[in-house]
Amino acid sequence: MTTEPGIQARIEALPWDAIGTGLDERGFATTGPILHAGECEELAALYPSAERFRSRIVMQRHGFGRGEYQYFAHPLPEPVEALRRTVYPHLAPIANRWQSALGRDASFPDELDGFLERCHAAGQTKPTPLLLKYGPDDFNHMHQDVYGELVFPFQLTILLSEPGREFGGGEFVLVEQRPRMQSRAEVVPLARGEAVIFAVNHRPARGTRGVYRVNLRHGVSRVRSGQRFTLGVIFHDAA
Repeated sequence: MTTEPGIQARIEALPWDAIGTGLDERGFATTGPILHAGECEELAALYPSAERFRSRIVMQRHGFGRGEYQYFAHPLPEPVEALRRTVYPHLAPIANRWQSALGRDASFPDELDGFLERCHAAGQTKPTPLLLKYGPDDFNHMHQDVYGELVFPFQLTILLSEPGREFGGGEFVLVEQRPRMQSRAEVVPLARGEAVIFAVNHRPARGTRGVYRVNLRHGVSRVRSGQRFTLGVIFHDAA
């Protein structure tokens, strides 16, 4: 499987200043379509190829919801590798700014290889990008994708199926919990090939008494019809 020319250029051309503002203010930002229809179809078509994956999870067995997903094995498909490597350098400065705002000393390297070296040194060596498959009445409980001590604070999800034609329902949902306040939910509509970049577990927010931490979880509402495929790109590896 090969990447259509231009995927890196599409990532570089994104409005990263606006994406950073969205992450700061809401904990998420959308990109507009960054994968073409053919790329989406090729990625979704990998799902039956067991040799491309290291692990398959049936969500209902673990109380995660309904549906299933598979973690890619090495080598990652070229488009997934390209997305992971091209997006990370744009998010690392935002991640470091968040670390500073939360009073943390640890900083993230400028390039993905440097961060993965740290993950592997800490025993986190398993690749985490994944394909998710949902059918009618499937859903994903609100959760956080934390796989070890080292966590990159952002991840992205790309919708591979066409809403309204290939499936109905199945909206991406984010819930944030601020201290001593009720939870706030965001439903994030996506077009086919579009990504949502969002906080893995928490973000800094500024209040009258300074900066405080807001916890976030994400999930997928019930799919009412059809079949929904998504690509998840997580930057930290798993233990």
